[in-house]
Amino acid sequence: MTKIAFVGAGSTIFMKNILGDALHFEALRDGHFALMDIDATRLAESELVARAMIRTMGTGATVSTHTDRRAALEGADFVVTAFQIGGYEPCTVTDFEIPKAYGLRQTIGDTLGIGGIMRGLRTVPHLWAVAEDMAQVCPDAVMLQYVNPMAINTWALAERYPHVRTVGLCHSVQNTVQELAHDLDLPQDEIRYRVAGVNHVAFFLELTHRGRDLYPALRAGYAGGALPKPPLLMPRCANNVRYEVMDHLGYFCTESSEHFAEYVPWFIKAGREDLIAQFAVPLDEYPTRCVEQIADWRAQAAGLTGAAAIPVEKSHEFAAEIMNAMVTDQPYRIYGNLQNTGQTPQLPLGAVVETPCLVDSNGVQPSTVTDIPPQLVALMRTQINVQELVVHALLDETPEHIYHAAMMDPHTAAELDLRQIRNLVTDLLAAHGSWIPDWARPKKAA
Repeated sequence: MTKIAFVGAGSTIFMKNILGDALHFEALRDGHFALMDIDATRLAESELVARAMIRTMGTGATVSTHTDRRAALEGADFVVTAFQIGGYEPCTVTDFEIPKAYGLRQTIGDTLGIGGIMRGLRTVPHLWAVAEDMAQVCPDAVMLQYVNPMAINTWALAERYPHVRTVGLCHSVQNTVQELAHDLDLPQDEIRYRVAGVNHVAFFLELTHRGRDLYPALRAGYAGGALPKPPLLMPRCANNVRYEVMDHLGYFCTESSEHFAEYVPWFIKAGREDLIAQFAVPLDEYPTRCVEQIADWRAQAAGLTGAAAIPVEKSHEFAAEIMNAMVTDQPYRIYGNLQNTGQTPQLPLGAVVETPCLVDSNGVQPSTVTDIPPQLVALMRTQINVQELVVHALLDETPEHIYHAAMMDPHTAAELDLRQIRNLVTDLLAAHGSWIPDWARPKKAA
């Protein structure tokens, strides 16, 4: 029997997707699902949803719930991490409101930039604790790591716990293919593609339909004003930013425009509200989304948890596909985030890169990509610079590297001078208090 542990199972909708996917596979449908969360109320809701899904599918799967992480992990074959340290309140609010007082505006704040840096400081110590427990009670398990900031988290895990098998997972590639199929009026399953880069700043190096290169149609559609169409997945978040970058750099990015706008120095600028309007940059999108999701969840919770059965549809997440491929030795291709050991020789060794990966009983094995265009390599390096400094800060407990990371961030550096950045980081570290490690907190003057 396969045991799958969820750390952060109170993220009920995400847990529902992964568990539902697993129930579709013969090799996983009778497994044991150990749900763990520190929020007992959300955990109980997730348990009810999980049991209703199992009833719907008529499988022999079993469920246990835990507020003790190590008990949930005991003997696990796979560990899915999906949690947010500090939540919307207070930490996301802090990450947005303090920078805003300095004139630094953000959209999502979970990957790079000042918000991503702070989230990494909050999150990595908890992922290390999960890895430590895994090393003790399920040393052969594979961690399927879904927590942002993906590259920082996965890099720090690989450095501190190299013997704990981990792959960072995201749905940005799948989502983008869905959006491009929508824009081009093509069946999604007929589009072929090859992607490589760093998480959220990877690019479609090849994009075809029945052997036809799709880039000419994308470029012509954008030049003629027919593209982008109204977005499919996030109706409030138009795709203008990604099309504009494609127009200048030649390739389409895997992450949504609202994310991408804050990774680069070109779109969010003080005094340039024309740019915000022209490219439909949704400032403060993540806090807005959090408020909406909290309200939506409260409205949905009673219906979900009271249901005798719940429809179980398969999502496009990679987690269950990975588990099935490893258990059955049936090969499957994913896009995974792993430390660069040479699979992308144009990018720094040790950095976490996102490439096509083969999965079978041998685990997740990255393929080699050697043809990333130099302008894209240059852009990716600006992301890696920030990620590397945050990882060094965490590994060496060096607060100064937190400041250095913010200074090297493309968007932050385009808006603020060095003294403003230093003061902003100090204010953020102080405001986070016990949410971040003690060594990172500003020391009060004697």
